[in-house]
Amino acid sequence: MWLNSILKYYFITLISVIMQRVILFLLLTFISITGFSQEIKIVDKPIAYDSTRVKLSIEYLKERHGIIQKTPTIQPKMIVLHWTAAKTFSSTFNAFNSSKLPNGDRKDIASVSSLNTSSQYLIDRDGTIYRLMPDNYFARHVIGLNYCAIGVENVGSSDFPLTDAQLKANEELIRYLSKKYNIEYLIGHYEYTKFKGTSLWKETNPNYQTGKNDPGVDFMQRIRTNVKDLNLKGAPAR
Repeated sequence: MWLNSILKYYFITLISVIMQRVILFLLLTFISITGFSQEIKIVDKPIAYDSTRVKLSIEYLKERHGIIQKTPTIQPKMIVLHWTAAKTFSSTFNAFNSSKLPNGDRKDIASVSSLNTSSQYLIDRDGTIYRLMPDNYFARHVIGLNYCAIGVENVGSSDFPLTDAQLKANEELIRYLSKKYNIEYLIGHYEYTKFKGTSLWKETNPNYQTGKNDPGVDFMQRIRTNVKDLNLKGAPAR
């Protein structure tokens, strides 16, 4: 009698273990098929984020955005797509790497701050995604919205159109960041002034803005089609 009880116990235990493993296998298979388990490939290649960039970023937050804080960090709500207007990854990386704008460079923006421009991400022509700093570090890439926006630069320009590989990489990155943060908006750099007059716009000088056309209307239409399921907002209609 006791032998039958022991055998019954081990049999039930064995069945339970097998069922758990089957369920786990099916779950992992489902995750794999739906893509949830696939990690995006990101290459970390940090630009200099030294004490000078930290100081200038904190000053920019205060003087341009009216935000006082002790660290140069952001709470991402928006992704802004750009193109570099340069033809190589290395030239863009080198341009961003200095913490301060070079003397005499970018007079249109140097008048308000010597902090150099940069972005959190830079995507090369072949679709390789480079992370230049942590996602939630402050980068100067979009007037009025830096404090809440992750910038994604793409190597290219109006006469050097962005590639299909970059389109795919942008989609993957947008999906990755949308899972990681409470991203509400996806815009092209050329759309940033449409936020003027909204609660998101934070620029202390109402006359400070620059004309932009990146990353192109066609590219934005294509990327929005590809990530339509995420239900991200665009720029407000004006």
